[in-house]
Amino acid sequence: MTVQPATPRAKRILMVGAPGAGKGTQADAIAKQFGIAHIASGDILRRHIAEGTTIGRTVEDIVNKGELVPDAIIMDMLRKPVMAANESGGYVLDGFPRTVEQAEAAYRIAGTLGVGVQIAVHLEVPEEELIRRLLARARGADDTEDVIRHRLKVYEEKTRPLLDYYAQRELLIQVNGARPVAEVTWSIVVQLQRAFKRPSTHATPSTRQPVDRAVA
Repeated sequence: MTVQPATPRAKRILMVGAPGAGKGTQADAIAKQFGIAHIASGDILRRHIAEGTTIGRTVEDIVNKGELVPDAIIMDMLRKPVMAANESGGYVLDGFPRTVEQAEAAYRIAGTLGVGVQIAVHLEVPEEELIRRLLARARGADDTEDVIRHRLKVYEEKTRPLLDYYAQRELLIQVNGARPVAEVTWSIVVQLQRAFKRPSTHATPSTRQPVDRAVA
């Protein structure tokens, strides 16, 4: 099979942040701003669970416990949406990868297909604010404070190391996500526009954007 080259102007963005940081909200806004697709692995998984598919039955208990779904399942599930989005202008990926191991596996596969992440955007939000947000939007009995704190612990142990990974391989934009939604969106858009104007969006290991600390 012949691999088609990536769309020259395609924008490929990854949202990174703890549960409750606002990744989905900001990914929606950024996707609309740049006219690209928002691919949310969590939404796709929940759809599989709701529809009772084979994938849904396999991952339901894992998701309810706040654990990470096996890499192979997620990558197989995302392959077609990512390829299609890249051909139509790009994507904002939300919810995957969640570990350095997942990122390395995705990097190898996506790189050969020309659809790899160009820029990672990290939303930084204090833990107590994350807990407040997650309790406010609790979906059921499993969304207790203990479960939420466990999810945040998993994030700190498994996902936060991605920041160093993407700082070394792509341009990493860091944003204060505790501010009002519109302000966070504005900050992300401005920094992305600046980044995409550069000759290359792939940063050297020493290139890293400072955290945006603008006052709300």
